[in-house]
Amino acid sequence: MKREDVLWAVASFLGGVALLAVGIYQHRWAPAPLFAVPLAITCLGVAVRRSRPLLALGLGVVAFAGDFAMGFSLGTVIVVTDNFYAAVRYGPRVLGRWMLGITSVFAVVAGVTAGILMREVEMAAVILVQCALVGTTPVITGMIIRQLEEQAAAERARAEQVARLAELDRTAAVQAERARMARELHDMIANHFSAIAIQSTAVLSRADLDGDTVRTVLGSIRENSLQGMTEMRAMIGLLRRDDEEAEAVRRRVAEAGELAERAREAGLEVRFQVDGEARELPAPVDLAGYRIIQESLTNVLKHGGKAADVVVGYRPGAVTLTVDNPLGDAGRRHLGADTGASTGMDAVMGAGAGAGAGIIGMRERVALVGGELDAGPYGDGWRVRALLPTEGLA
Repeated sequence: MKREDVLWAVASFLGGVALLAVGIYQHRWAPAPLFAVPLAITCLGVAVRRSRPLLALGLGVVAFAGDFAMGFSLGTVIVVTDNFYAAVRYGPRVLGRWMLGITSVFAVVAGVTAGILMREVEMAAVILVQCALVGTTPVITGMIIRQLEEQAAAERARAEQVARLAELDRTAAVQAERARMARELHDMIANHFSAIAIQSTAVLSRADLDGDTVRTVLGSIRENSLQGMTEMRAMIGLLRRDDEEAEAVRRRVAEAGELAERAREAGLEVRFQVDGEARELPAPVDLAGYRIIQESLTNVLKHGGKAADVVVGYRPGAVTLTVDNPLGDAGRRHLGADTGASTGMDAVMGAGAGAGAGIIGMRERVALVGGELDAGPYGDGWRVRALLPTEGLA
């Protein structure tokens, strides 16, 4: 039993006794003090209304029957309505429908019986209304309150589910953004750092270079450093922007010729070709295509390639990117073991420092725009070929 229910039961009993004391009852044969017995029984039902609602209903029915047998006590009848209400609100859900039917039939039968016995239509109506007020009204009230509580509980559960889904979406968005940032940072610095690492290693390993050659190599190293810093600043500026406009800082497939030129400065023989009429590409395709060419040339530099053929093909509804790199047996074995060539830092730090990120990053970019990527041995070398759709993208 709950403390508040017990207190309410005591208060109900005292109120009922007060009504008996002022004579608000009708008796057939029983004296006034005897009406306190059914009153006490129905008040006991109040004390267990939430913990034992069916018991409260049973006590209410017994008390009402006993009170009716002795006459009529207003206090008992009022408390009985709480027993009916509590049984419907806290008891089994099906109980409410049963009690509504029973109390409705009882009110009609009692009204009709009273009308027949007393031969007065007015009295029949009065009895019917009184029985409905005592039985049917608390049952309907309990059903309404219970339905409202269940709706509120369902709304709370739905709100919690929406909050959980929102948190999952937020977490997924954060993870996707982290992956995108990692991919962008990797692809931005890979080309520049690879050239820097290879050229600086060449200068350090050869003592027969003349001053002009050393100055040319150092100039190329400086140029790659500046380019890398420029792209890093652009990336940082993009991350700091409040809007979503990245048009001014995005890389484009049309700038692939600059990648080929920087690769030539790093000592790679690059044959660059555009097949078809160049056109404006959707932003996601532009960036993906640029980064794929950049990463492919980085791989060529890293694995000791001497030459690379780059072909950008503009097709109806798509753009193709092909980078061929003729390799010797050693180079093919190396790429076969490490198909995810990463940054030029690997040349200095070892192949394990990022192995696997290159090809994985390219595949992720292609998947994001719904394209296809093939990377593997081709003839006597290595080929990377990407097909990027240009329709249906903003």
